Amino acid sequence: MTPEETVDEFIRRIVSGELHSALELVAENVEYDNVPMGKVFGANGIKGILGPLEEQLDEVDWVVHRQVASGNVVMNERTDRFRAGAAWMELPVAGVFEVDGDGRISLWRDYFDMPTMTVQLQRMSGSGG
Repeated sequence: MTPEETVDEFIRRIVSGELHSALELVAENVEYDNVPMGKVFGANGIKGILGPLEEQLDEVDWVVHRQVASGNVVMNERTDRFRAGAAWMELPVAGVFEVDGDGRISLWRDYFDMPTMTVQLQRMSGSGG
């Protein structure tokens, strides 16, 4: 797979609820950086962040609006959508991925606005706005 195909497949597996399978596409020492929240390392680090979300959510949909690839770097502009019950959260995200020589994602960095996420999470839980 090309780096772009690897990222596309990674996203496809995540939105399909196949986190375990998606993690097969990351390098052992992958750096996952949710920029406003901080970094974790390795597949277990990603699982520690996304695993609880996968269990709490009824649906995940990442809409990729634009994507470019240059060499081993893939960048995309997305709307990450999460549904719990009838409530949806939509978060604009800019993602940067690097794919290593073995065809695995070695860097995944997402940029998003933390206050936008916080307000929507409060609305989803019924405790705000």
